[in-house]
Amino acid sequence: MNYDDVETGLIGALTLAGDEAGLRHIFFPQGKKLVFLRDDWKRTPEFFKSAKAQLRAYFNGELTRFELSLAPVGTPFQQKVWNALQKIPYGKLVTYQMIAEAVGSPKAARAVGGAAGNNPIPIIVPCHRVIGSNGALTGFGGGLAAKRRLIQLERTQR
Repeated sequence: MNYDDVETGLIGALTLAGDEAGLRHIFFPQGKKLVFLRDDWKRTPEFFKSAKAQLRAYFNGELTRFELSLAPVGTPFQQKVWNALQKIPYGKLVTYQMIAEAVGSPKAARAVGGAAGNNPIPIIVPCHRVIGSNGALTGFGGGLAAKRRLIQLERTQR
């Protein structure tokens, strides 16, 4: 597995991990899913040249849609949810219920929340654009402060 870091200027440095199949993980500097580099991982900055450029452009308000090869590993249901998350327009917020309906499981809003919480490629797969049905910000791997900043960035640039 290749890895490298990219500084965001907004939420700290992110650690990217991926292989020939594509980007597999984005880890936050803080939050509930911290990165633990394995001995067989290799720091390979050139491997992430495009991903880092696109992330920098996103954080500078110059990019609203990523064009990267992604290779997240998850269950078929998680994959459906992650695909649906990628269809949420830049700067728009939706609810877990709306995603549940979009994936054909209207009674599975909690399961959608679980799948979003296990999203291994946050920001690029924009789980930060999903909120509770009451409008409240809910869990986010990078913490609620990071989620708030990402939402504000997109609303300001829209």
